[in-house]
Amino acid sequence: MPPRNRPTARQVRLGAELRRLRDAAGMTAREVAELLGSTSAQMSQMEAGIAGVSEARVRRLAAHYACGDSGLVEGLVAMATDRTKGWWEEYRGVLPPAFLDLAELEHHATFLHVTATAHVPGILQTEDYARAVFAYPSPELPSAELEPRVAHCLGRRVAVERPGAVPYEAVLHESVLRTRVADRHVARAQLARILRQSERPNVTVRVIPFDVDGFAGANAAALYLGGPVPPLDTAKRDEPHGGPFLDAEPQLALFRALFRKVTSASLDPARSRDFIHRLAKEL
Repeated sequence: MPPRNRPTARQVRLGAELRRLRDAAGMTAREVAELLGSTSAQMSQMEAGIAGVSEARVRRLAAHYACGDSGLVEGLVAMATDRTKGWWEEYRGVLPPAFLDLAELEHHATFLHVTATAHVPGILQTEDYARAVFAYPSPELPSAELEPRVAHCLGRRVAVERPGAVPYEAVLHESVLRTRVADRHVARAQLARILRQSERPNVTVRVIPFDVDGFAGANAAALYLGGPVPPLDTAKRDEPHGGPFLDAEPQLALFRALFRKVTSASLDPARSRDFIHRLAKEL
């Protein structure tokens, strides 16, 4: 397989997982290359996501590394053999790669958890809300860069709206719901959209009111994407303008604990919908 100029986050993750398995087995890249009839340079490219890897090679590597986690192996095989060309490909060369990587990861996720303390999560945003968020930084983006960002944000909805969509759970602080990124009309429409989405069988929306005691998670905005098995989960700080993807097990454990803690401070889904209804009537 020819080297890639710009591997996606998912391709980089596959290489990183193969490297982790090798490290856990106590083997050097040179030792594995000799077993495969390859070279250290080719191993480095594979583990960096620059070079592709076949299903047969993934399984052979897993055997050499004595990996007994069949779920993990099958997840890595799926990553290695996936040839999906999703809707996000139309933005390649138009938006920064991180935008495309996020959409691809959401497409393959087995569940999505998000906590929000500043902005409505992208998947729940209306067009006007998204435009206000992306237009706010100074200097302002030209229309040729702003509009693709807005369109990409709206395209992300498919992750929870397509047939057989995966579970999506959002925990929103009251400040998210009350902050007017534009005007009263946009705010009212945004709350209405959140309520409509919360009626989907795969979508759960929870609210943390201002008057809840013991909530010190103002910096807890995060997105957690479930993998086919927990070791292949991915997390990131949920920021409108990007942020690194995190996948080390200690990091994932922290984000899992964070989501549990934030959820424990929230209202249940029914009371959360009532809460949002009340806010909407105030506008």
